[in-house]
Amino acid sequence: TAAQQGLTGFTRSLAKELGRKGVAVQLLQVAPGAQDSLAGALRFFLSNHASFITGQSLRLDLNSTAATWEQPLKGKTALVTGAARGIGASIVQTLAREGATVIGLDHPSQEAALGETMSALGGQGLALDVTAADAGARIAAAVKDTGLDIVVHNAGVTRDKTLAKMSAQHWDMVLGINLQAIIRMNETLMKGTLNKNARIVCIASIAGIAGNMGQTNYGASKAGVIGYVAAMGKQLAKAGIGINAIAPGFIETQMTAAIPFGIREAGRRMSSFGQSGYPIDVAEAVTFFASSYSAGSQGQTIRVCGQNLVGA
Repeated sequence: TAAQQGLTGFTRSLAKELGRKGVAVQLLQVAPGAQDSLAGALRFFLSNHASFITGQSLRLDLNSTAATWEQPLKGKTALVTGAARGIGASIVQTLAREGATVIGLDHPSQEAALGETMSALGGQGLALDVTAADAGARIAAAVKDTGLDIVVHNAGVTRDKTLAKMSAQHWDMVLGINLQAIIRMNETLMKGTLNKNARIVCIASIAGIAGNMGQTNYGASKAGVIGYVAAMGKQLAKAGIGINAIAPGFIETQMTAAIPFGIREAGRRMSSFGQSGYPIDVAEAVTFFASSYSAGSQGQTIRVCGQNLVGA
């Protein structure tokens, strides 16, 4: 056990030494009997699809063989929340590239942007507030003929203030959208809407691991996502359903474009690669967890941050 834990520190340190040379370092921990799962994980981490991931450790606890290497999501039906723009739009595009039929969901206020994103893919848009009490039921009704093979919980918001200045409304809004909506929708979808071997991917954040000044609400919600995924892993495995999370770091989006230049530049340089990531980097990791490539992993969180954490 000590030697195995030592490998995590070795991996993280080596990743920081080699990052500025463009070299990524990962650790795959394979449980006894799970060796068949190694091929899918290696195929992902040794490819350009994992180019903004380094210093990470992934456990392979379940034995599984990837069904196909070419378009692994062909024939699958996927739902992505927060799909109108940014990371969500990149996720729906990447899932579609790998063969999935994608339904993009976003708030009714984003219906025009959602329609533009989904029409370019020939996909379906669903204008819906994820915090609505009947959100899960409306999703289930929309996919009653096909069910869902993949669910990506990407919808999220920030409302930043120090705790002393934060309103109850902004606390409740962030927790409601980023965490409670995921739990509520999953409870409904697990009652017959999720198909056999379905995969759930939740978008967390490194703010849920390291915390951020003025983001107690956001940090709490994203740490809650990580804890929820870990807690549900074993329970859903018994039902043949996979659940994992992605924790993005500094990703170039419209939101980060509004950050002052100096802070943006500091965020870029803090990664081991000396640069920021892009929505496609998150989308590629989501696609890995959405496919049979990752069927050996359960209840885990992978950071897509270029190792943008001190000491991690």
